[in-house]
Amino acid sequence: MTHDLTLPSGTPTAEGLAERALRDPHRPRFHFTSPGGWLNDPNGLSHWNGVYHLFYQYNPLAAAHHRIHWGHATSIDLVHWADEPVALVPGSDGPDRDGCWSGVLVDDGGVPTLVYSGRHGEHELPCVARGSADLRYWTKDPANPVITAPPEGTDITAFRDHCVWQEGQVWRQLVGSGIRGAGGTAFLYESDDLRSWRYVGPLLTGDASQNRGELDWTGTMWECVDLFGIDGADVLVFSAWDEGTTHHSLYWTGRYQGDTFTPTGLHRLDYGGRYFYAPQSTGDEHGRRIMFGWLQEGRTDEANAQAGWCGVMSLPRVVTLATDGGLHQAPVPELTELRRERVEVAPGRLADPYSRLPAVRGEQLDIETTLRLGTGATARLVVRETPDGAERTVVEVSRSRDGAGMLRLHRENSSLDPTVDTEPRYGELPLDPDGRVDLRVLVDHSALEIFANGRALTARVYPTRPDEAVGVGIGADGDVALERFDAWQMASAFTDGPRPLWP
Repeated sequence: MTHDLTLPSGTPTAEGLAERALRDPHRPRFHFTSPGGWLNDPNGLSHWNGVYHLFYQYNPLAAAHHRIHWGHATSIDLVHWADEPVALVPGSDGPDRDGCWSGVLVDDGGVPTLVYSGRHGEHELPCVARGSADLRYWTKDPANPVITAPPEGTDITAFRDHCVWQEGQVWRQLVGSGIRGAGGTAFLYESDDLRSWRYVGPLLTGDASQNRGELDWTGTMWECVDLFGIDGADVLVFSAWDEGTTHHSLYWTGRYQGDTFTPTGLHRLDYGGRYFYAPQSTGDEHGRRIMFGWLQEGRTDEANAQAGWCGVMSLPRVVTLATDGGLHQAPVPELTELRRERVEVAPGRLADPYSRLPAVRGEQLDIETTLRLGTGATARLVVRETPDGAERTVVEVSRSRDGAGMLRLHRENSSLDPTVDTEPRYGELPLDPDGRVDLRVLVDHSALEIFANGRALTARVYPTRPDEAVGVGIGADGDVALERFDAWQMASAFTDGPRPLWP
């Protein structure tokens, strides 16, 4: 990920970053955040000898995207994370002097190896580093960069971010890119040793002239490509980028065979758009496909600098193949370890357009509900509401007269701060003939993750009275049955006190 922000003039130094971050009422408590400073893409995801490793794009010096390092955290349960030593630091010279950008971790005959994008000036090229057995200490290969230039004779828009895997004794690699005048692409390479790479060709190229401005526009460059097989299907995930602007994450379903990917369908990965960006996934030792994404901020650079931190990692998701051939997403079940006090709402018909639920309150909540929508019906779940209703965030599910479902997030009144993003988010909701909706909403201060019938919508909200914006309510128009409603207070995943910026 590379929309390269320079340090704003007058940006506070690293002194006090972690302390200021800890005091910010908008900072999540059970989502992973860096100790302070800047966080963006998840990198190097792996489950290595029973330990989950989350590396991430990190600037420990300021809450701005500048001279990026690789942060590192570990977990045995995907819930509680321990900060590890910073894995990669930009060199004083050489191919990564201006940043160690996104990449992956692979097992090279028992040796943990990182493949990442080194940035030097305007050049981003693949580099390699070898790790210690515990993945805490890394040595860069003196031959970096291992690919010295993009493919010859191709006018590219950008060239960075990696997906690497092994087929037999041969390594294969995708590098995210774009062909000017055509569209985003993933360039395919081969190697016998992760150091000497042979260019094969584009695995698949999009068409940037189609659907420009739409929610499934594929962009002029593909960031953070991720190719994996799941339940007999092949999936190619990418993040659509254009001239420094991050748009949204999408995925192709289809068939990977030989040197090409033949697509059968294009899908939106998360209805939150840029609020679930640059995702990366890994298989774990339980046979699951686990995915993380980067929740970008929706407030100004100045607000981020004052807060001392910027960027949230999504909750880990289990990704499976849905019955319609797309991806089904759900939070990992381990997250229930953080559930504390439970409140249950009695089932029945939702007869009123809106009713506050005084027993359900909080800015750290996990809400699960099952609804049945009649044709033409709409149900609403309100969170982060102030007592006067001036600030409120509305999750809405609806069923049209022809039976089509829709998931919407209304943020128009989520904040009275005119500088924050409050645009609505929405997407299609798959419904069975009975109109059942299994809805789960996780509220963690400014981070909001919604899952409805396996579809995800991620966003950020910044109420100006965060201590008062703790109300929850529910309502409906039309025929809506509430079959179940459970809400839990969620504990923090981190210990009290500031965390060291340089563990």
